[in-house]
Amino acid sequence: MTRKRRTSAGARLSAGYVRSVRLERDAVESFERYPFSIPAIRDLDELAFDPKVTFLVGENGTGKSTLIEAIAVKAGFNAEGGTRNFAFATRPSESDLHRHLVLARNPGRPRDGFFLRAESYFNVATEIDKLDAEPTAAPPLIGSYGGVSLHEQSHGESFLALVRNRFGGDGLYILDEPEAALSPNRQLAMLALMYDLVERRRSQFLVATHSPILMAYPGATIYHLDPIGGIRRIAYEDTDHYQVTRDFLAHRERYFKHLFGDPEPEPEPEPEPE
Repeated sequence: MTRKRRTSAGARLSAGYVRSVRLERDAVESFERYPFSIPAIRDLDELAFDPKVTFLVGENGTGKSTLIEAIAVKAGFNAEGGTRNFAFATRPSESDLHRHLVLARNPGRPRDGFFLRAESYFNVATEIDKLDAEPTAAPPLIGSYGGVSLHEQSHGESFLALVRNRFGGDGLYILDEPEAALSPNRQLAMLALMYDLVERRRSQFLVATHSPILMAYPGATIYHLDPIGGIRRIAYEDTDHYQVTRDFLAHRERYFKHLFGDPEPEPEPEPEPE
């Protein structure tokens, strides 16, 4: 039996613009070379996406960012981030994984979209300023990002300003470790923005993250990329991110003892000769 999601009054179901991604395994020349040698990529067949929010989680080096970047490029976004209209390349470093991926799309096309990645966010902000400095009859791009240069705000302020002002809804939004710029309070604000975009404005999110706050989005699908091999669906409470954070906050002294070790007892002073 299919479980129905609850939506708020007047809410529209998310479009789910991308249903899945599939690796064309027969076209891969060798699974011994990067990025196909990454265990999770090597074992990838087809991965189904939630029509609302999908998270990719796992340790550093498991291929989260590599896969999310390839999905974004395959969906038509610039590898360094931005909209489909951005075409700059500060230092091309993307893998050729996207050339071996097939995206299964739903009939409805997103009206909006953005690839937001922490690693090259500075480059996107610079490109916006650069384009606005060029003579043109069109209104400045920065107007769509809140009207203030993203370089003239703190990292976290500019991240939220971009999401709040540029993400217009009816869109496909692909995020790579957005928590890098966000304090815990601003991660909560990000959750609220995501909820509005998904539940009220028919958007879909694909997110690679380490944040136990963000991945707590209600009803989201979470995939764990294993360092040994494979990608599997996982419950929020079973993620290392949730368990380690919960246990550390509840028993931090025990963690300190394990991390720092018991100090060596100081030797007793020798008695002075009489």
